[in-house]
Amino acid sequence: MAWVLKMDEVIESGLVHDFDASLSGIGQELGAGAYSMSDVLALPIFKQEDSSLPLDGETKHPPFQYVMCAATSPAVKLHDETLTYLNQGQSYEIRMLDNRKMGDMPEISGKLVKSIIRVVFHDRRLQYTEHQQLEGWKWNRPGDRLLDLDIPMSVGIIDTRTNPSQLNAVEFLWDPAKRTSAFIQVHCISTEFTPRKHGGEKGVPFRIQVDTFKQNENGEYTDHLHSASCQIKVFKPKGADRKQKTDREKMEKRTAHEKEKYQPLRNRP
Repeated sequence: MAWVLKMDEVIESGLVHDFDASLSGIGQELGAGAYSMSDVLALPIFKQEDSSLPLDGETKHPPFQYVMCAATSPAVKLHDETLTYLNQGQSYEIRMLDNRKMGDMPEISGKLVKSIIRVVFHDRRLQYTEHQQLEGWKWNRPGDRLLDLDIPMSVGIIDTRTNPSQLNAVEFLWDPAKRTSAFIQVHCISTEFTPRKHGGEKGVPFRIQVDTFKQNENGEYTDHLHSASCQIKVFKPKGADRKQKTDREKMEKRTAHEKEKYQPLRNRP
């Protein structure tokens, strides 16, 4: 999922001060019509945040914007999607923002919307076998969930729900006019879905996906408004910090010419 904040003070209030890299974001409008999982995952919708870029110059304004407060890897080439490393079980904030211009979508003004957050596979190969992969994980980790909400830390979320048959999803209602932050915990590790090979294994990337809906005429939250996702890898506790440090050290050893091919590592404001 990928995204841009307009107000410096909004960004600064939610920074994870342990990181020097910029925030990751989520957000690109997919439209309110029919959509599928493959449509969402095929879009390059995660981008680097830059608080100095005004929204006024953009031609598209997604109705919502979601910002994950975690550092992106510095070892990502200029035109590639950002990649965020997470620690297993650690709580990470996803800030839910109303990105509408004045007068946009008056039908949801003063009303709640529903968002569903999922952890899904990034690789197309694993998307096709997602059900079998998740069933295998469930068998090996009885009683565990792939994704949880840290409700005590979350702000502004209402009527939170989890389904025992959907271990990779959480849902809740929220008011776009109020401050809202959902703190998530990802419990699956990237290497749990990688076949073991001689000499070690490389973990698979996941996606954190957010789908937001409004109420229909019957009061059910089924009318799709917006979807976005971002690419992540999940490590055992403290592993994400070590990987971030390793990537940073590798970049520091590159020549100035080589560094030009990679996304700039920006310090926090």
